[in-house]
Amino acid sequence: MDKQRILILGGTAEARDLAGRLADRSDLAVTLSLAGRTLDPAPQPVPVRAGGFGGVEGLAAYLGEHTIDLLIDATHPFARQISANARAASEATGTALLRLERLGWDEADGDRWTRVDSVAEAVATLGDDPRRVFLAIGRQEAKAFDAAPQHHYLVRSVDPVDPPLAAPDVDYLLARGPFSVEAEVELLRAHRIDVIVSKNSGGEATEGKIVAARILGLPIVLIERAATVDGHRTDTVEDAVRLADHLLASFRKRGV
Repeated sequence: MDKQRILILGGTAEARDLAGRLADRSDLAVTLSLAGRTLDPAPQPVPVRAGGFGGVEGLAAYLGEHTIDLLIDATHPFARQISANARAASEATGTALLRLERLGWDEADGDRWTRVDSVAEAVATLGDDPRRVFLAIGRQEAKAFDAAPQHHYLVRSVDPVDPPLAAPDVDYLLARGPFSVEAEVELLRAHRIDVIVSKNSGGEATEGKIVAARILGLPIVLIERAATVDGHRTDTVEDAVRLADHLLASFRKRGV
């Protein structure tokens, strides 16, 4: 029997975990696609394709040229454009699509969250009075906070913010999770942080700052995810493996 081909759109711990669980399957040929934005990506358990596809048309062409049987979108919960491209390319080519997206964090007693719908709203929510702000949103959208230059910013990212912020009072911290609660408490205290800005990304690797803020009584401006509708969706790697097998069985006779 010919191997069925899976393309995983990755860049997350869940994508790597899923690829690892499928890597040794003799009935599957799995490729993991990374956008290439991280300068030093972690090792992966399956062959990797790096770089963009060139929009919906490019992704659709790749699916056809490589006879992909199942497309798994396991990108970051806030990678909206690639997820939209995946849905469109799936529809254009008739390729089965599965979305693996981890759940966001749940608010607990002691949390002081202000939920917002966008980075721009997060900037406005900080207010006019100068504050010491921990930006834990990655590097790609940090520049938006130039619109509020009165604040001091501590920006943490895996790769350098390039170009850097134009705001006059900014510190940069290059670090890759996971981050322990104890380390996050120490970081927030050392930098005398008043407020945290974070995306509701979910996951254990970066949850430490959420718990640390709860311990210290610090407010968090939390950017929520945009609502999306996907046909086949799961929030765990275990369910993703099960659903992948189900979809592959359903599409086994595609094109016959």
